[in-house]
Amino acid sequence: MSRIGVLVSGRGSNLQALLDAQAAGTLGGEVVVVISNHAGVPALERAAKAGVPTVVLERDAFESRKAQHLAICEALVSHNVDIVVLAGFDRILHPEVVRRFQQRILNVHPSLLPAFAGGLHAQADALDYGVKVAGCTVHFVTEEVDAGPIVLQAPVPVLDDDTVESLSARILEEEHRILPEAVRLLAEGRLRIEGRRVRVLPDPLRAD
Repeated sequence: MSRIGVLVSGRGSNLQALLDAQAAGTLGGEVVVVISNHAGVPALERAAKAGVPTVVLERDAFESRKAQHLAICEALVSHNVDIVVLAGFDRILHPEVVRRFQQRILNVHPSLLPAFAGGLHAQADALDYGVKVAGCTVHFVTEEVDAGPIVLQAPVPVLDDDTVESLSARILEEEHRILPEAVRLLAEGRLRIEGRRVRVLPDPLRAD
């Protein structure tokens, strides 16, 4: 069973979706450590409630961003992590961390990439632009921000009376659905990267 490390920064609702999928036996792996770059956030409480070890590595404790991120990498390695999931992690991973876990890091982003990539306010950007369909994307993390091969996407219609809050809430529901699914597919070895495309291989246990 794949060992999963989750990086968080805030409330941890996507972490909870992973923990719920694990409890239901549908995650394909086990969350073995939750690492936060902020102390005292709700995500850490969610992990503790589920009995998952937590590590807090705040930026102020390190001389540089690189040193902090290498410490994050060391924590992942020390827990023998196979898959890394960014679940609301609010910093761009240092390239050395990305290379250490190449093609084994997943991120969820609240837009239909490549639209509205790179920013922290994708939902507001979508409303400002006037799009009719927003959504979310789970993708592999590469050294280029929000540009890795796409694993899964979910569209969310934009309503005429939507606010940032209402649109964000509906997008978040889809994030909670597709992030655990993407993790399961990776854990089961069913994702094949071909150039920029990700092919989902058939489930070998499912009869035709």
